[in-house]
Amino acid sequence: MIQIGQKCPEFELPALKGHDFSGIVRLDDYAGKWLMIYFYPIDFSPLCPTELKAFSDAVPSFRERDCAVIGGSCDSVYAHLGWVTAKEELKGMQHPLFADHKRELASALGVLDAQSGFPQRATLLIDPQGIVRFIYVTDLAVGRSTTEILRVLDALQTGEYCPCNWKKGDQTIGK
Repeated sequence: MIQIGQKCPEFELPALKGHDFSGIVRLDDYAGKWLMIYFYPIDFSPLCPTELKAFSDAVPSFRERDCAVIGGSCDSVYAHLGWVTAKEELKGMQHPLFADHKRELASALGVLDAQSGFPQRATLLIDPQGIVRFIYVTDLAVGRSTTEILRVLDALQTGEYCPCNWKKGDQTIGK
């Protein structure tokens, strides 16, 4: 798995943007700003829509922090389109869903589960210089917390040491 402090590998992936399946996302598109990349295992699964909706609903909070959000799996953009069209809660997604169908980014980041061939439920925060600053991987049966990811993003953006359970507005320790 990629390590904290390493440069995020370059990528260029097809992406569903709204209902446009001809989109592309590249690491370079986000140069100079924070980026949250998240992987989910597979389209049409029972747990994943809860996460996609939560991440989509949180996009304004990420934008306030100058952080873009992209998510995806190893399914195709056509599968993504079918899924977001079929699931009421996924209509109106506020961020691109990339299609890592060649499994290149998942492999480069080390989040591809070798046994299943699906990506793990993984989240990464990339800083404006393209450096991985946070990695969060949960069991396939456990959804992630947007609140925790935003808390960590806030802490990283202070540039200071932030104690256990720190939240925005709390005192930092300094550096």
